[in-house]
Amino acid sequence: MDISIKTFKIISVLEAISFLLLLGVAMPLKYIWGLPQFVQVVGMLHGLLFIAYIYGAFAMYSKLKWSKTTLLIVILCSVLPFGPFYADKKYLPQ
Repeated sequence: MDISIKTFKIISVLEAISFLLLLGVAMPLKYIWGLPQFVQVVGMLHGLLFIAYIYGAFAMYSKLKWSKTTLLIVILCSVLPFGPFYADKKYLPQ
């Protein structure tokens, strides 16, 4: 598992933005205006970025010598709307 910190930061930001787009734009379009195609596209993109984020979190666990608690927190951040932004600022070198 070799991924750079910079690459993980990019994945983290993209994953967070895709989650916010899914919740704030695509889901209302589906359930209020009956346009499910946006959920299909944004949902697929978010799913791929989520998998890349989890992969990257495990890579950072090894690279940055995180504790298991830190890894768990970073993974938990992936399911919170603004979580990856928090994880980036708190646990990744600036």
